[in-house]
Amino acid sequence: MVTYLLIAAVCTTANHLGLIAAIEKVAGHSLPIVNCPRCGTFWLSLAYGCYTAERISPETVIIIVAIALLMAYIAIWMELALGIIDTLFTYIYDKVFATNHSTLPADTRRSATHSAGDSADDGTEHP
Repeated sequence: MVTYLLIAAVCTTANHLGLIAAIEKVAGHSLPIVNCPRCGTFWLSLAYGCYTAERISPETVIIIVAIALLMAYIAIWMELALGIIDTLFTYIYDKVFATNHSTLPADTRRSATHSAGDSADDGTEHP
């Protein structure tokens, strides 16, 4: 069962990080099954279950499909968790590294927006 969870994690994270979109861009083709975390998880889990099954019987197929569907559902929640982590990361990152120049002191703000020798909007030059 751990391998199935790893399949869900790999499919979800690869999509979340934009790796599948980058592959699609380089390849110049859309990968509709792989670029969806749920679809990729379902089909890869299904393939893995069929590959590792000792013998394929109707009961085994039902179990493999049920596991694949469960993993696809878990992938939905993994995708949500990754989105929440991204939002939290962005919030913390913005607090640690001030990107808003209006919160900086005036002399720092001037040097951050204009390099030495650049003229300001009013025609004066900053040292």
